Order: sequence, then C-alpha cells, then structure tokens
Amino acid sequence: MSEPISVDIPHKLGRAEARARLERGVGKLAGAIPGGAVVDHRWDGDVLHFIVQAMGQRIASQLEPFDTHVHAMIDLPPFLALFADTIRAKLAKDGPKLLE
Repeated sequence: MSEPISVDIPHKLGRAEARARLERGVGKLAGAIPGGAVVDHRWDGDVLHFIVQAMGQRIASQLEPFDTHVHAMIDLPPFLALFADTIRAKLAKDGPKLLE
C-alpha cells in the first residue's frame, strides 16, 4: 500500500509563470527525496507528471500549478513510507525555491 503525500506550495506568480518555472526546474524536484533523481517527466495539460528514482524505488509524482499555489502529490511506495513526514516537511519548507 502506498503513502500519498499532498502539499500546496503558495506563490504569487500566476499559473502560466508557475508552470514555466516548474518546467525549467524539473531537475530540482528530486531534492525532497533522499538520494532522488528525476528519471522521467511529461506534461498532461497543466499537470506535470514525473518519476523520481530513489533508493531503488520509483516514486510517481505530479505537480499542478494554479493561480496562487502549486498542488504537489507524491505517491510513496511502502518502502519509503517511513520518510513521508520528512518529505512532506521538506516540500513545505523548500517548495517555494522550486519556483525561483
């Protein structure tokens, strides 16, 4: 059973600029996962779907920009569920840096 993490990252950029910054910074996204690296990403409309590889696990994730926030959803596999609170806290703290 997976452990989904959901975090809203506030911003004042507007949807289009938030999307553009996410596209430019997609490589930074794995920083919230210990030892993580983005191995695949694609846009489906306004939703960025990406896969992070960490500790031999594949983590399906998505980011959806809105006018005032980006909604992040990370679906942790059972092995990494122990890190859910740590990852959630790191996203909340460092998430705005992804939009710089």
